Amino acid sequence: MTGTALITGATSGIGRATALLMAENQWNLILTGRRKEKLVELKGKIEQKFSVEVSLLNFDVSQKLQCEEVVEKNLQLFSNLTVLINNAGLARGSDPLFKGELNDYDEMIDTNIKGLLYMTRLCLPFLIKNQPAHIVNLGSVAGRWSYAGGSVYCATKFAVRAITESLRMDLLGKNIRVTNISPGMVETEFSEVRFKDKEKAKKVYEGFQSLTAEDIAESILWSLSRPQHVNIQELVIYPTAQASVTQVHRD
Repeated sequence: MTGTALITGATSGIGRATALLMAENQWNLILTGRRKEKLVELKGKIEQKFSVEVSLLNFDVSQKLQCEEVVEKNLQLFSNLTVLINNAGLARGSDPLFKGELNDYDEMIDTNIKGLLYMTRLCLPFLIKNQPAHIVNLGSVAGRWSYAGGSVYCATKFAVRAITESLRMDLLGKNIRVTNISPGMVETEFSEVRFKDKEKAKKVYEGFQSLTAEDIAESILWSLSRPQHVNIQELVIYPTAQASVTQVHRD
């Protein structure tokens, strides 16, 4: 299966790695993100190496009006859409709930839940028209198992899993597959964004081999490339050195 895929949050980490891998496998891409310079750099890299079409949409998925405006202004571009990868997401802070920042709660909920809902709802008419199609949501092991200091982030990823499961039911008979990818510890900008501290973020991944963004990109491509009658409902992916959300073996 190839076609046109929209990847949210494509400026770094899993989104960027997925864009590069899909381009290598001849997918045309619509890449979104808040950092325009990162999008432009990624497009240049892809077009230098691969013969695919790359379109850029610079906006914030957490802003409903921006999402609506982008789709309305790019109807022709969206008319070819066959895959939506809801990758944009983040964590903020690790304080217990009674010490957390309300603004951090808003940002996680607005991006991880509302942004996913906005993009899914706005893209579905095109995906239904172009079926067979596929929606891939980036969840987390935190969407199955909670941990101290992660109540709001975990809640958002529990929501992603619930949305994925309900969406599969809503789309029954529409020939649209829906997949939830739930990684454990992946070394990207995730912890740097969470703690706003490069040194603290670096320590998160010390002493063991974490997953890489490329590992998760490969799992996404594998899910997309299954025969059309096969739907990968959910993939839970840990590094070998991680046994649970809180158990990591470090050398």
